[in-house]
Amino acid sequence: MFRVANVEFIPEFRQEESLEFVSMASKIQHVVSNVYKTSSVARLYKQVVISDLSNNDKGGVLVHFWMVFVVPQLKSPAVCEECVGAILRDSVHTSLKNRSSVGYLLGLPVDIDSILVNVVHRSDYTSSGAGSQCVDKLHANLPGASVPLNVYSSWGGVSCHVKLTSVPGSLIRLTVSAFFIEPSDCVSEALTVYDALLPMRGRILHRLCEPVSSSFSIVSTSNVMLLSFRMTNGNKNFRGHFEAIADEVCMSQIETHLDPDITGKIYSPFHPSLLPPQSSCTWKFETPNAVLGVALRFHNYVLKAKGLKGCEHGWWKINEIIFCGSYVGHNTVFRIDDHSPKVEFRCSSRHSVQPFHASYSSYNISQPCPESHFLCSTGLCVEKSRRCDGLDDCQDESDEVFCSRPTKNCDGHSPLHPLFVCNGETDCANGIDEINCTQETTCSAIRYQCSIGSCILKKNAKCDGVRDCQDSSDEADCACGRPSVNKVGSSTGPERIVGGVNSNEGEWPWQVSLHFNGNLYCGASVLSSDWLISAAHCFSKERLSDPRYWSAHLGMLTQGSAKHVAEIRRIVVHEYYNDYTFDYDIALLQLKKPWPPSLGPLVQPICLPSPSHTVTDSHRCWVTGWGYRYEDDKVLPSVLQKAKVSLLSQTDCKKSYGPISPRMLCAGVPSGEQDACRGDSGGPLTCRAPGGGRWFLIGIVSWGAGCGRPNLPGVYTRVNKFTSWIYSHIS
Repeated sequence: MFRVANVEFIPEFRQEESLEFVSMASKIQHVVSNVYKTSSVARLYKQVVISDLSNNDKGGVLVHFWMVFVVPQLKSPAVCEECVGAILRDSVHTSLKNRSSVGYLLGLPVDIDSILVNVVHRSDYTSSGAGSQCVDKLHANLPGASVPLNVYSSWGGVSCHVKLTSVPGSLIRLTVSAFFIEPSDCVSEALTVYDALLPMRGRILHRLCEPVSSSFSIVSTSNVMLLSFRMTNGNKNFRGHFEAIADEVCMSQIETHLDPDITGKIYSPFHPSLLPPQSSCTWKFETPNAVLGVALRFHNYVLKAKGLKGCEHGWWKINEIIFCGSYVGHNTVFRIDDHSPKVEFRCSSRHSVQPFHASYSSYNISQPCPESHFLCSTGLCVEKSRRCDGLDDCQDESDEVFCSRPTKNCDGHSPLHPLFVCNGETDCANGIDEINCTQETTCSAIRYQCSIGSCILKKNAKCDGVRDCQDSSDEADCACGRPSVNKVGSSTGPERIVGGVNSNEGEWPWQVSLHFNGNLYCGASVLSSDWLISAAHCFSKERLSDPRYWSAHLGMLTQGSAKHVAEIRRIVVHEYYNDYTFDYDIALLQLKKPWPPSLGPLVQPICLPSPSHTVTDSHRCWVTGWGYRYEDDKVLPSVLQKAKVSLLSQTDCKKSYGPISPRMLCAGVPSGEQDACRGDSGGPLTCRAPGGGRWFLIGIVSWGAGCGRPNLPGVYTRVNKFTSWIYSHIS
């Protein structure tokens, strides 16, 4: 697409049958064709098709067009996206005198900054909407007037595009009321919303690949939007509407109250709609006097000082200091020690992202928390008595690190520290710490919760062979974590990874090798007959997120000897995954077909830990995978490797790496000689309960500084922080 300047848009340009459209399209077609017929790719160039002429608040005419190239199947690409775009840009001659971005393309005034070229496959723009009531074009003429939009799948399925336009100077708000499809791989069933009138990859606003039952809205950045529907046959449908809305000027002057308990709220632009790219907001605060600052309490968002990398989910400027915003699963408080700060926000994401809101209030700069409270790194204030009680009250463990080892108090005169109570180990000689463990108690993150909602003191009640809950829910869903081979620690040979040895057949029946385009790329673990669990960073890049390129190799000891190779139906990456910090580094993979039960015992699920699950010194923990055997290794091992590791306290982990997330844990040995490495990502860190109990998935291989370096342990995703998220998808 590009913008033709100095040409007035007329309503007839919206009708491709009109003489005005045909005349303008022919003129542009001729110019673009001449550019490529005289270029280095002339022999591959086939044709150009002008599909739409639209207008925006910049004036002129926005041209959407296809260029078709017929490219032989060569080993190296003969036509690259950048090359085709460069040919067009180089053909625009701009004047250096007036410093304008508008130049001339063979006499046509073109804005060089507006040129956008994307490469797509033919399948991305083919339609088969016959009988599906897929309307080709809809226009919203009056701001605020709702235009209904309903699409349903015919018996043959549907693949079609709906183009939405609105009056110049307005934006489009699409409201999705309901979308009934099968959860999919974003290929066979999906709605893709584009910030353009063509399916341009660089202009994707939002993608829906799962059913939607609660209404939400998406806002464009201009007065055009394209909806690309793909639905297989059956009772599939989309219900919603769209409207033209005014561009929001998000700017406000706010006076806070003297009383810190009196709060107001600020919202992201277009709230509660999804936050569109490039949107911005400015808030100017004023507190009653100079000793008071401004406290912003966010629901699921956090601000941190900008590092060397860019801001992925929000760029914030507060009194000339730049901060990056990112999404988290808990509350945070951001305090500004200034009585009249200016807060600027800009959405820095390429796609629409979740809205945010924050409550604001005054606070005493010299004493942010009451005297009896502790100030967390998340900005929250918690009572000092809750420090070092084993509970993450701060949401980032800042109240639980650098705590001295609690005394055992086994004499019974004072309550035992929660760390020792019912953890499965006899910490007191008189056994007082392990009595009355099935006693009902108040619920918290360190207590086991039964299905009926009641909580018991016993931390590791799940699948331990004893019915502890009144409803026996702790022993339900326990066909897991019991390999038929119990020779852990023995080896079939001397081949070592980072301190690893060869595994035995059937020793790790939940271990999966994930192959991308036929090559080992990551590891995973079996959760059920049709679900695997892995690391989000394995699928973070655009092509890596397409399940069609992946295959899962189950029941395998030596590469190439899998008992079952499964195709992937879809990949679910955690919605808060952060590509820079590796926080929320977890993903689920659904298989196209369940693996056959006859594969047991060589294929078997691993047990998921409960949120209260505690690993003690008596647990034996191992990391497994086919990754490299040392940091600079060039050859992958063929036999599955295993290495015994110990879990580190979060305090020791933070001594090695600084502030890590509470959703991470460290494991290794002080010498660094036993560790995971490249190729092991997404694979399991499993720990076995004492006394020959079941194996539980404690961690997922995530990141680390190199492989096997002294005092730099491997960092893993802490699985028990995600138990409810996992069950919400696989149940």
